Amino acid sequence: MKTSLLGTKTITQIGILVHDIEKTGQAYAEFFGVEKPQIIVTDAPDIARTEYRGERSEARAKLAFFDMGSLQLELIEPDRNPSTWREHLDKYGEGPHHIAFVVDGMKEKISLMEGRGMPLLQKGEYTGGRYAYLDSSRELKVIIELLENDR
Repeated sequence: MKTSLLGTKTITQIGILVHDIEKTGQAYAEFFGVEKPQIIVTDAPDIARTEYRGERSEARAKLAFFDMGSLQLELIEPDRNPSTWREHLDKYGEGPHHIAFVVDGMKEKISLMEGRGMPLLQKGEYTGGRYAYLDSSRELKVIIELLENDR
C-alpha cells in the first residue's frame, strides 16, 4: 500500500474566496439550514507574521467557518494587501482556493512538497498553530494548504 506524501489522506477543509463574506456567508447558512457563523479577522501582522512569496505582508482576511462533519468550509474575504488570497481572487474571481490537510512536521512537509515542484506561496501563524499554502495547481489543479496545530 502506498503512503501519502503528507502522512494523511483526510481533507480537513475547502477554502472559498469571496468578495462579500456577509452576503455569501448568509447564502451558505440558508443553503445548509444552519446559523451563519461568526466572522473573524485573521491575526494582526505582528502575530500572524505572514509571508507571501518570500516577503513580509500585512495581509489580513475576514474568515467564516462552516463545520460540516469531517469537513470544514472556509469563506475568505481578503484585504487589499499582497497575499495568495488577493492574487487568486483578482485573477480568477470568486470560488475555490484550496484544500487543506492537518499535518505534523510542517517544515519537512514544505520541503517535501517544494522538492516535487510545489513552491511555498504563503505562510503564517494563527492562534494555536501555523499554515502554509503551496502552489500545487500545476499538478493537482488546486492550491494545497497545510495546517499544523500546537499540541
